[in-house]
Amino acid sequence: MTSEGTSKMSNMDEAELLTQLRALIGQKGTPQQARDPVNQPTIRSWCDAIGEKNPIFTDPNVAARSPYGEVIAPPAMLGVWTLAGNIPRIPDPSCPRSRAMKLLAEAGYRGTVGANTEERYPRPLKLGEQLTGTLSVVEISDLKTTGLGTGVFLTALTEFTNQQGEPAGTWKFRTFHFKPRELTAEDLAKRQAKKEQMAKIPKHLLQRPRPGVMKETAFFWEGCKARELRIQKCGGCGRLAHPPVVRCPQCGSYDLGHQVASGKAKLYSFVEPVYPQMPFMTYPYIVGLVELAEGTRFLTNIVHCPPELVKIGMDLELVFIDTDPEMTLPMFRPAQPARNTATRRYEEVAVGEELPLWPIDVTTRLVVGGAIATRDFEDIHHEVAAAKRAGLKDLFMNVLTSNGLCSRYLGDWAGPEARVTGVEIRLGTSNVVGDTMCLSASIADKQVVDGKGVITLNLRGSNSMGDHVKGTATMELPSGGNK
Repeated sequence: MTSEGTSKMSNMDEAELLTQLRALIGQKGTPQQARDPVNQPTIRSWCDAIGEKNPIFTDPNVAARSPYGEVIAPPAMLGVWTLAGNIPRIPDPSCPRSRAMKLLAEAGYRGTVGANTEERYPRPLKLGEQLTGTLSVVEISDLKTTGLGTGVFLTALTEFTNQQGEPAGTWKFRTFHFKPRELTAEDLAKRQAKKEQMAKIPKHLLQRPRPGVMKETAFFWEGCKARELRIQKCGGCGRLAHPPVVRCPQCGSYDLGHQVASGKAKLYSFVEPVYPQMPFMTYPYIVGLVELAEGTRFLTNIVHCPPELVKIGMDLELVFIDTDPEMTLPMFRPAQPARNTATRRYEEVAVGEELPLWPIDVTTRLVVGGAIATRDFEDIHHEVAAAKRAGLKDLFMNVLTSNGLCSRYLGDWAGPEARVTGVEIRLGTSNVVGDTMCLSASIADKQVVDGKGVITLNLRGSNSMGDHVKGTATMELPSGGNK
């Protein structure tokens, strides 16, 4: 083996590695007690970072009137309580996951990515509970080859209990430890061919066409720069017109001004252009005809939403996109869904029901704030240079923030007294600053379990690079005469 640990192992070496790794299955690390009990300030900081508005998590008066009788912690905070935070880490020599990762690194499997996360919340966590987490390795896969390279999937389970030894929940986290795939001669040839092909494209085709600005349309383009959607309005009869005209077609007046649109709209019709593909566009994309709340229609792009989720009649909101440093265009995306203040009942929901889409702008504030609130101080979530060293163009979201947003999304739809009881998702593309994630969900199953109404939802969060998270979640809803 080379000093970098990247030479190929023999079949015997691979077998021996798997034997050593699997000897760790079932072994448990030192129980890690939370530095603080479940407490209101930490809950409030987490809610502020995630944007969680459920008063049962922060308002004692509202919580006292709820079925829980007191403030409870957001379920997605389960894994937060026992994390050490921003203090020097003291390695646990008995931790089986750390020992497994050391064996893998020594064998050359030094790349690591999260693959799956599964959390179970059997009951609400209340203020004052002192949690302890105990980690064990529960599964080691055979060697697998993926697009990243060849490696091993390692699954660790953390079991949480309180100071009375009562179960508080579980967190199963699966990671892929791999040797990066080496580029073949064919890979290099394809990369060079693509580079040469891009070099042949005229520069003017790498940007969207410039608008032809005239006296009659200048107000519209000036509005775009000011991030206002200006619609021409007749001073004589009040008629709105788009595209702009030189004379009102209704009353004939030349007295033409404009009105700033509210930004609310519905999708009237749409199409997905496929061919010919232009180098200045990112595919797939949607061209939509939207009906503004003011009454006129507007041709634009529908963004921040997978094309297969676009539907006629969907509520939309205005967003301005800088397509390049010199041009800003008005586009539309799914409207922000309102938070339900009344709790949905089990009898009211049906299998197949779709939740409203929720586009989430991935900002530096969200990524860094979420990482701090979840006690994750890995530099890749705080320092741009560290994220770039990891191969990304900017900071990216941590798993616990993604989980928190999914939990908030479901809770905002179901109402304050509904409770997320589990999340099982596969991790995909990173949520990088500057992108937008669109959350979607639908009810896949419903049944009464131990007298409680339980629904299972298919959950998905996608961004411009693909699916960030995809999986299922379970929730308890009030059922029958129960609150």
